[in-house]
Amino acid sequence: MSTAPRIVVVGTGPAGVRAAQALVQAGLRPTVVDEGRRDGGQIYRRQPEGFKRSYAKLYGTEAGKAQALHQDFDALRPHIDYRSDTLAWNVTEKALHLVHAGQAETLGFDALLVCAGATDRLMPVPGWHRAGCYSLGASQIALKAQACAIGQRVVFMGSGPLLYLVASQYQQAGAQVAAVLDTAPAAKSWGAIAGLLARPTLALRGLGLIRGLRRAGVPVLQGVTPLLIEGDKHLGVQAVQVRDAQGRTQRFECDAVGLGWHLRAETQLADLARCEFAFEPVSRQWLPRIDTDGRSSTPAVYLAGDGVRILGADGAEAAGRLAALAALADLGHAQGQALYQNESATLRRTMAQMDRFRVGLARAFPWPHAQATTLPDDAVVCRCEAVTVGELRRCVNELGSQEVNRAKAFSRVGMGRCQGRFCGHAAAEIVAQACAIPVEQVGRLRSQAPVKPLMMDTLEAAE
Repeated sequence: MSTAPRIVVVGTGPAGVRAAQALVQAGLRPTVVDEGRRDGGQIYRRQPEGFKRSYAKLYGTEAGKAQALHQDFDALRPHIDYRSDTLAWNVTEKALHLVHAGQAETLGFDALLVCAGATDRLMPVPGWHRAGCYSLGASQIALKAQACAIGQRVVFMGSGPLLYLVASQYQQAGAQVAAVLDTAPAAKSWGAIAGLLARPTLALRGLGLIRGLRRAGVPVLQGVTPLLIEGDKHLGVQAVQVRDAQGRTQRFECDAVGLGWHLRAETQLADLARCEFAFEPVSRQWLPRIDTDGRSSTPAVYLAGDGVRILGADGAEAAGRLAALAALADLGHAQGQALYQNESATLRRTMAQMDRFRVGLARAFPWPHAQATTLPDDAVVCRCEAVTVGELRRCVNELGSQEVNRAKAFSRVGMGRCQGRFCGHAAAEIVAQACAIPVEQVGRLRSQAPVKPLMMDTLEAAE
């Protein structure tokens, strides 16, 4: 009598939910690990029990999709082993290491589906270490999960669709949005437009967010260069200064700033699983290598969703289902093989369309790498360890650090609580500029377990 394969899914965002759904439809009971208290991931983060705000207020134009994903996951709950509030902190050969409420556990697996999602991609701005500076994702969490704004008068600065989405959510919730400041130019290249036309409805929806903000009287500036976040250690943020597209300095008073330049994939578990990475030049990120179905270079490890390619929620749903079906097919599971044969071609076409749109977004809202090279020496790049831009440049000029992990060893950049999530990309750009070499040649910050800090009283799992 054959036993059912042990399949573990990490994450309950769009990719993780659709992966779990495919496994249940094939007759399996997967283990689903969720760092959050409730399902939905970041984009469809649920409000706490007892909160009564409507889906329309919480998710805007994505309300229907959010509600559908939540309802589908609720239907899955009796058919999965759901581990909420559980951190997947390490991966070793055919084993996933977890911690919940200070108790560690090790899960063996025949297939691991990592749907870890993405976090904000951040570029340092002089003064961004002051109290009152948040990422766009943190701003969104405050609104969705805590029913509060990050400040009374908020400036949102960065680039990408999330910038306008979060600003619109704040404006609709009744918060005062002082300005939306986009570093991307208003005029888009043909390459960007061609990619965005892969999903014209979504592109038009983004334009609608911008129009809505302007109709509400919110200043929306495009093509800006961030100069300074004003404030002091007692009062925190007080104003933002930028140079506009016409070269004029503009100042916006505020008591909070939400920052974000699109997203960066959460690749730590893939790294610990020894998956191969490749530099992706359009977005200037190191991303895990996968085939068209989500297979990584490590046997039995599959990657899907924004944790491997920033395809958005719709793309993540397709990627999660495809990776789950590919895992079942590889394991020789009869029902899974049938589903894979029937659906894989359609899912691949959907993924290809989403990827064209991803490239269009990356070109329309480019990562402002040149901004890192012009930062003054006293600007903080690593907020956790208070490492300045000047210290990184000293590591290059005086200590010969032409690789980002060597600069990390000398300066402690990326060694703090965020493990380089906030500072890693900018640090690489600063090192590359100081070395006068392409950024891909300085490498990437390598991940180490645990992927996030553990409590000192965590009990080690028994062998």
